[in-house]
Amino acid sequence: MKRVLLLAAALLVAATPLRADAPGSDPARAEGTVPVQGRDAFSRPLPGLDSAHRAAFQAGRSLFQQVWTVGPSELRPDLDGLGPLFNRQSCIACHAKNGRGEPPEGESDSMRSTLVRLSVPGGRPGGAPQPHPVYGDQFNPDGIPGVPGEGRATLVWSERIDRLADGTPVALRRPALRLSNLGYGPLGPEVMTSVRMAPPLVGLGLLEAVPEADLLALADPDDRDGDGVRGRVNLVWDAARGAFAVGRFGLKANQPSLRQQNAGAFDGDLGLTSTLFPRHGCTAAQTACRRAAGGAAPELSDGQLDLVTLYTRALAVPARRNADAPLVRIGEELFAAIGCAACHIPTLRTGSSPALPELAERTIHPYTDLLLHDMGEGLADGRPDFQATGRQWRTPPLWGLGLTTAVTDRPTYLHDGRARTLLEAILWHGGEAEPAREAVRRMPSLNRQALLAFLDSL
Repeated sequence: MKRVLLLAAALLVAATPLRADAPGSDPARAEGTVPVQGRDAFSRPLPGLDSAHRAAFQAGRSLFQQVWTVGPSELRPDLDGLGPLFNRQSCIACHAKNGRGEPPEGESDSMRSTLVRLSVPGGRPGGAPQPHPVYGDQFNPDGIPGVPGEGRATLVWSERIDRLADGTPVALRRPALRLSNLGYGPLGPEVMTSVRMAPPLVGLGLLEAVPEADLLALADPDDRDGDGVRGRVNLVWDAARGAFAVGRFGLKANQPSLRQQNAGAFDGDLGLTSTLFPRHGCTAAQTACRRAAGGAAPELSDGQLDLVTLYTRALAVPARRNADAPLVRIGEELFAAIGCAACHIPTLRTGSSPALPELAERTIHPYTDLLLHDMGEGLADGRPDFQATGRQWRTPPLWGLGLTTAVTDRPTYLHDGRARTLLEAILWHGGEAEPAREAVRRMPSLNRQALLAFLDSL
């Protein structure tokens, strides 16, 4: 213990003062941030919005929180169109307070802010996932009256104890997906599944404004610099452009824009058609679903989609806290020294933003490269998604990370919510991140404390 204390003390003395322009030196300078904490930390608008955009932000928030209905109501005929198959009835049901979702606690608990992607082997243009021939590309447990839901999905957890180099035990849990009460017959042995927990929504507009050229410049799929990190872009179908484009949204970077990300969620989660996704996903075997699908007119208007997209585009990032505390500064240096910053890049720069000029030409600190990385077999879902392999995931942004416990009732981390603490999340890292994980495993206790204090400051 004396050796550990001396090492921590030496780091405190030797810590180099941060430059005045470093990401952690003055959180108030990080454009697009707001100095807010507490339950609503992820719900504030970007500072500096003009009056028209502020009004649109409020209207978009109303639609984001709205419960959609099966048929038109006298008061709100514009909210018709739920289903025929769906996962939840509102956006906010999965993204409570715009924060992370929560996985099921056990087999008796249902998925409420987690979904299951489905596919089967087979080629489609550009490597797009091949939908299951009966259940489609997403498992939807519910249906409107007269349409059977697809079944019940939940998770069963197993746990093991991992030990750090100093003997500290850390419990790691792994989920197993259970699908039951299948409404349309067995899924078959070739089905590929991926459990996805709803991610936080802050700063999405700023990430969208980072130029594609910058992401391509960050990519290093052949590891030309020899650092063991092989970030690559995901080339995905852009329905608006009618061409392939760089993906940056979704847990596997499988969506090219916020508008398409939102339209895809309305389609997959609520069963609402739009001009981007004009047809319901009812398969040939789902006859009741096809009968209930209705006419050809989109159920979600372009105006409604634009309002929700502006809302998600204009959600501000909460400013950092305690950035100048000595322990946090040490943790930031350790974060860089062990290689975490190779993927969780601290600083990016936005370019032009015609849709929302307030996002343009800002220096931001999201701690992501928006690229795909091999995260090892422990986190693999085995399901390819365009150029993403079954072992690759997009680097998640870390801004707002330290406020997760304030915003979310039961905070969990990683794509399926398996990690209950940030240390657990780190210990699940593998593949390209294995050297950084092992460095954390070998750290003296006080150094780990400093690293976690830095993450908590984001």
